[in-house]
Amino acid sequence: MQKPRKIPQRMCVGCREKRDKKDLLRVVRTPEGQLVLDATGKKSGRGAYVCRDPQCLKKARKSRALDRMLEVSIPDEVYEALERQMETEA
Repeated sequence: MQKPRKIPQRMCVGCREKRDKKDLLRVVRTPEGQLVLDATGKKSGRGAYVCRDPQCLKKARKSRALDRMLEVSIPDEVYEALERQMETEA
């Protein structure tokens, strides 16, 4: 009998709840210092996760949680790109 695969869990920086990795959006600071959205979850660099809920993104933005997790100041364009991504998936 085969054991069921363990689903990786990650914490949302907005609401601080643990969820399945595939249910979250990943923002990555690449080794070159660029900030990118990582749909695959496999890009190299420092990553932070946020729920696909605009309210969680607002909380993360207000508390500057993404900035702290990625150890970089996050420009408004990245937050806007995350918001657009959430709208297209909704």
